Amino acid sequence: MKEHEMTLGEELRRQGITRRSFLKFCAAVASSMAIPASMVPAMAASLAQARRQSVIWMPYQECTGCLESLTRSFAPTVENLLFNFVSIDYQHTLQAAAGDQAIEALKVAMEENWGKYLLLVDGSIPLKDDGVYSVSHGQTHLESLREVAEGAAAIVSIGTCAAFGGVGAARPNPTGAVGVDQIITDKPILNVPGCPPLPEVMTGVLTSFLAFGALPEVDSLKRPKAFFGDTIHDRCYRRPFYDQGKFADTFDDEGARKGWCLYKLGCKGPITYNACASVKWNQGLSWPIQSGHGCIGCSEPNFWDKDSFYKPLSAGQWGSAEGIAIAAAAGVALGAASAVMSRKNQDKISGGK
Repeated sequence: MKEHEMTLGEELRRQGITRRSFLKFCAAVASSMAIPASMVPAMAASLAQARRQSVIWMPYQECTGCLESLTRSFAPTVENLLFNFVSIDYQHTLQAAAGDQAIEALKVAMEENWGKYLLLVDGSIPLKDDGVYSVSHGQTHLESLREVAEGAAAIVSIGTCAAFGGVGAARPNPTGAVGVDQIITDKPILNVPGCPPLPEVMTGVLTSFLAFGALPEVDSLKRPKAFFGDTIHDRCYRRPFYDQGKFADTFDDEGARKGWCLYKLGCKGPITYNACASVKWNQGLSWPIQSGHGCIGCSEPNFWDKDSFYKPLSAGQWGSAEGIAIAAAAGVALGAASAVMSRKNQDKISGGK
């Protein structure tokens, strides 16, 4: 029996993976996706009957950081994702083939799974001068994206570059770099921004797609609400200090040593939607704010151009001048005024829901 013909349940049994372990995997994914625990048995049953999903992963104008992030996923593990649930039929960094052999593998995967494969994209796509600034195997990445996207069932843009243009689109954007959804408009597209994105978000999104046959619910920027429904600020463990008006003024002062809020040091947590505060990095060990550095807002559009990473949020970025003037006062007034503006911004992003 071919791998694509085998159900996931059959594949798991073949590899000696117990039902208990499988249910733990499903429970972890359900928890990360805010799916009720009562849905775990149904999710497990659906996954067990699913066929291995063909995945084509196209890297464009990128730094490989997104792939590095995914291969460091630990819960659920990348081994479970890559080797049991999906078939990575093309990814030129991971695969053994290169050159003409790699391109032939891509063509075969597209032909055999036309209309069914899931397309993953990382990296921005240059538009200027017909895309000549990013070329592989004699084909611009603009041409490549249009060709591969045509046969995809859905597209997942991995990382801020693929989602919004990212660093490649930062001023003055010499290559005219853009995100995937500015080029492809006739396919379901989900954005998983971050520089790099959280690996657990990717495993959750892909497993959810396998279980339910569709991309999860998204916000107005096509990000999965389960992971991007709250700001960093909403879930930050330093939030109580913010509400009390206790802020570090330098990275080595008494406030910093006591773990006070990093708002004055440029933290972009109030305008950044991501799950860093709850999922964390490096096997749940830590995340930037816990390590003493403010959030730089890397999962937001144009984050690279939003002034210095170490300058407090300005009126032009996230509110009215009057509102910022109020928020500039120390104490509870700062926490209250900024929290109101953050909530208004969140309502706008989520479509008022």
